[in-house]
Amino acid sequence: MSIKDRFKMVMDREKLTAGAFAESIGVAQATISHILGPRNKYPSTEVILRLHQRYNDINLEWLLTGQGNMSNNPDSPENDGFDYPLFAENPENLTNGLDETENRTEIALETSSKTPKEIVKQEIIYKERPPREITEIRIFFDDNTYETFKPEN
Repeated sequence: MSIKDRFKMVMDREKLTAGAFAESIGVAQATISHILGPRNKYPSTEVILRLHQRYNDINLEWLLTGQGNMSNNPDSPENDGFDYPLFAENPENLTNGLDETENRTEIALETSSKTPKEIVKQEIIYKERPPREITEIRIFFDDNTYETFKPEN
């Protein structure tokens, strides 16, 4: 169980939305969204402490590691649940203590046949342009005026 799941359990217990939960512990809604979102951003120590200060019956060890009971109150209905530590073995993936090596066969990669690369020839063609002649020269001044000069033919 991740800390994200434990945050959700506290929210479910208190029957709060992410926004109301964020407001109740005094953090921005975006902070809770990042924790609960798909990127699994781990909450800062400050956020964890704010949650624990607001809901002081929450067992801090449970909140941090998943070990122990959710509530410090022994009569709390949440303590009737299960004790699921953070790094518990997944019962579906137990190895039963056997360290069996898998039989794997190596398959040789196909050798690539070296095909000759196509030779690319590059040609540069220079085209002559007809000579250009100046037809007009304009000079612009900073007072938004200009003068035009035309060559005499």
